[in-house]
Amino acid sequence: MDWSAAVLLVLVLLPPPPCAPDDRLVVGKTLSPGATIVSDGGGFALGFFSPANSTSSPANKLYLGIWYADVPTLTVVWVANRGTPATNTTSSTAPTLSLTNTSNLVLSDASGVVLWTTDVTGYSPAAAVLLDTGNLVIRSPNGTALWQSFEHPADSFLPGMRIGIAYGARAGERLVSWKAPGDPSPGRFAYGVDPDTALQLFLWNGTRPLMRDGPWTGYSVASRYQANASVFVYQAIVSTDQEIYLTYSLSDAAARARLVVTASGHYQLQGWNANSSAWAVLGDWPTWECNRYGHCGPNGYCDNTVDAPTCRCLDGFEPADAEAWAGGAFSRGCRRKEALRCADGFLPLPGMKSPDKFVRVANRTLEECAAECSSNCSCVAYAYANLSTTRTAGDATRCLVWAGDLIDTEKIIGGGVGSDTLHLRLAGSDAAVQGVRGKSNALRIALPTVLTSAILIITGIFLAWFKFNGKRRDNKKGNTKISLVSTSTSDELPEGSPAQDFELPFIKFEDIEAATHNFSEAYKIGQGGFGKVYKAILGGQEVAIKRLSKDSEQGTEEFRNEVILIAKLQHRNLVRLLGCSVEGAEKILIYEYLPNRSLDAILFDSSRKMSLDWPTRFNIIKGVARGLLYLHQDSRLTIVHRDLKAANVLLDAEMKPKIADFGMARIFNDNQKNANTRRVVGTYGYMAPEYAMEGVFSMKSDVYSFGVLILELVTGIRRSSLNKIKGFPNLTIYAWNMWKDGKGKDLADPSIMDTCSLDEVLLCSHMALLCAQENPDDRPLMSSVVLALENGSATLPTPNNPGHYGQGSSDKEQIRDRTDASMNSLTLTNIEGR
Repeated sequence: MDWSAAVLLVLVLLPPPPCAPDDRLVVGKTLSPGATIVSDGGGFALGFFSPANSTSSPANKLYLGIWYADVPTLTVVWVANRGTPATNTTSSTAPTLSLTNTSNLVLSDASGVVLWTTDVTGYSPAAAVLLDTGNLVIRSPNGTALWQSFEHPADSFLPGMRIGIAYGARAGERLVSWKAPGDPSPGRFAYGVDPDTALQLFLWNGTRPLMRDGPWTGYSVASRYQANASVFVYQAIVSTDQEIYLTYSLSDAAARARLVVTASGHYQLQGWNANSSAWAVLGDWPTWECNRYGHCGPNGYCDNTVDAPTCRCLDGFEPADAEAWAGGAFSRGCRRKEALRCADGFLPLPGMKSPDKFVRVANRTLEECAAECSSNCSCVAYAYANLSTTRTAGDATRCLVWAGDLIDTEKIIGGGVGSDTLHLRLAGSDAAVQGVRGKSNALRIALPTVLTSAILIITGIFLAWFKFNGKRRDNKKGNTKISLVSTSTSDELPEGSPAQDFELPFIKFEDIEAATHNFSEAYKIGQGGFGKVYKAILGGQEVAIKRLSKDSEQGTEEFRNEVILIAKLQHRNLVRLLGCSVEGAEKILIYEYLPNRSLDAILFDSSRKMSLDWPTRFNIIKGVARGLLYLHQDSRLTIVHRDLKAANVLLDAEMKPKIADFGMARIFNDNQKNANTRRVVGTYGYMAPEYAMEGVFSMKSDVYSFGVLILELVTGIRRSSLNKIKGFPNLTIYAWNMWKDGKGKDLADPSIMDTCSLDEVLLCSHMALLCAQENPDDRPLMSSVVLALENGSATLPTPNNPGHYGQGSSDKEQIRDRTDASMNSLTLTNIEGR
């Protein structure tokens, strides 16, 4: 696609302000529409532009951006205010860019409303300098870079720019496409690193992967493109002591070039062709249909070694639907010809792009990696690489193991850079055909005799062990039941509760230990005050395993609550508890594994929050409301959660919410309205005032927390982000004052303005303030909340003053014993999926 034909941009011609036409902006000078800052070499310009000839972005929208100054077709490579354009601009109401005396770049409209800022605090006299690489840098007097646009990319990846892959604080950065060819606001498509695996690059459509590069194998040059006989473009992965990052460079004779994520969902290398005065596409990905993520289905692979790449089944597999496969429909993938056994061997497949959904096992040699997989009957493949070819920080080994289906595998032409040797476990007969098992006839003759003797001996030992261990196991089960009933002396879950006759699978500790490779750090995905959380595979299913710390007394109480409560709760908006383990001092909970992060990890991340458009946020609000209604009214128990917050809302693959962490929940009797506790648990800012100050809690306490959560989803502001609501003690008071002043629509997060329904935003803001009222009796029941959110309401009452109590800006959960007012970290909050 010709980029210049697809995107036509024009500068807004307004009277130029008094700004020097050099390469920098300093304190006291401003940049306004019509004026530009040009890099020292004349390669790039910074200024205002307005997309033209676009129905999706009216011409009166102004954006601050960087474009090529030496290319006649205006091509924007970076946009500052993608989600907050200036609107209805005239020469008297034009926006301005200025550098404050605290080294912060601020873009504001004529009325002083901040549209975009770098959020930097430094020392004067700093300067914002546009470099000839296209990088806008805020420099301190000693030359230190306080902020740079290269660390906040838009849709374009320029030579010299870095995308963090691992170790560094910027790991997980993404390029995000324009919404449409004439609309710079964030689009659906993104390219970058999956922060949870860190070693591979993806092209996404929202949260759905479109294309994936293989896991990094330690190579330096990832790819090379030849534009003509003398021009080369090198893409490389660089490893230092601090980080691993992706970058690329041009040969000296190369013309302008950039990598870009297009609005149509392609990742392209574009080069400027001076002869045709147009951008030429030098590389376009995905190149083939079977290069698309998972196109060949489970256990299939894309064979790129043939002229027309096509799908094939991995060795030992056959098409799951032979007729559909023959007709070119590969989505059902392949199935095993023969079931695996633990003793089966491995077939090396060189020159492969390794599958997705691997687990990295740390600090393993090749031999140890092979043994790791071989000793685990559920392991179906492994791949190894030594990353120490460069100055890799920390563990320089890369042992990857797989369980279950193998997704998105390719055979690479010539086994080029980035290819792996995938060691695939094959069933006995298939392995024998491949020469994997059995090296001599003598061995085949000797094995039956040896095995027969071994089996007899092992059988005898097993029978003796089973007879002895049966009694022991019966005793353990009895002890387990007693411990669940009697370990806690708290007032949170009274003895004799009807919840104690739970039905929940007990998992052997040794099975959990094997699945997590003895609780290897490589499997850890979260950690908190009560222990650690691991991702593993049990019974062929991905699960999250929460191992409580042995020395945490509160952890024992939390464990008991979780087991007794969640085991009886079944709702699509509640996280599912799949099993538990109690052996000795070990207390372990096994949950369903959710592939997206907790809500707070996305909502308060400036780059990832773009995936939370308004329809998604509104659905999350309604889903959490339905989950609370189930707890309060529709389940066989009446339950008060007591710790509802963004960190305890987990998101599944479709961004549907599930309420988690029931360790502090409390069962109410049918006629019970409230309860009192001497242990106040929860998170300041979410806790209702009567609960935080007096220890009195009820269903209306959860309603208050839900109101705060709604405000966070509407505004995109964390309840404790006092720097974003200056002059107000918390988000609730800020929202209340905005509402009183008739500015309810201004509460909406700027990043959702293009996707939001103003009526829905106002409805949610109104309902949030009703939920967060100071008097618990004034707060609505969750049944009323759900009804209003699902059907809308024009007759909602006017909210009274919101509840408020003294709080700091701490974002941590707190526990307060009213007799000694001690503060301690409370619950595990960062269970995050890939």
